[in-house]
Amino acid sequence: MLPMGILFGAVHALTPGHGKTVLASYLVGSKLAAVRSLSVAGALAVTHVGSAVLIALFALPLVSRTLGSVGRAPSLEALSRGGLAVIGLWLLIRAVRGGGHHHDEREGMMVGVVAGLVPCPLTLFAMVLALGRGVPEAGLTFALAMVLGVGLTLAVVALLAVFARAWVVAASARHGASIAQLSRVLDGVAGALLLAAGLYALGGSALFAPSGPFTAR
Repeated sequence: MLPMGILFGAVHALTPGHGKTVLASYLVGSKLAAVRSLSVAGALAVTHVGSAVLIALFALPLVSRTLGSVGRAPSLEALSRGGLAVIGLWLLIRAVRGGGHHHDEREGMMVGVVAGLVPCPLTLFAMVLALGRGVPEAGLTFALAMVLGVGLTLAVVALLAVFARAWVVAASARHGASIAQLSRVLDGVAGALLLAAGLYALGGSALFAPSGPFTAR
């Protein structure tokens, strides 16, 4: 069943809410090589699934009990979206000021972890179900399969983003564009996209936040 779980996780990661846009946006503006970009994708996958496991094991009260938000952790979602907005603003300011544009692996890992703080609802549901039936090992096995599957899809996204960036840089260099100037532009694009994604997600969560007499207290 484990190979089937990995395949299911890979397909599941194609749906919205798994950080693909954030990952691609950051890598387009970074200078990370293809191999190092995989570590960013791995950090995102592990955090995305692992946060759901930790919530189920240690912090179940953080999970919203409202009918419209089953399987979500609003506190972590808000933290993740706010963090992405801050990172995007920082990248944008750095591009405008024209400072150093060195993107090291630690910066990429930070982006991956922050983006992955939104827990995987499916993993959270499976963990809660497994714990309720007294078979936590089944839930953990499912979570492992999800990490591998989600990581596989995110790795493909990361490699496509890196190769696309390399193609743009090479094409621009052939036409006499300044690599330093192009790096600033890509840095700014990445920052703007991350800032917009974080603010849009924060605005959406506030807009659809439950309220009224049926809100869980």
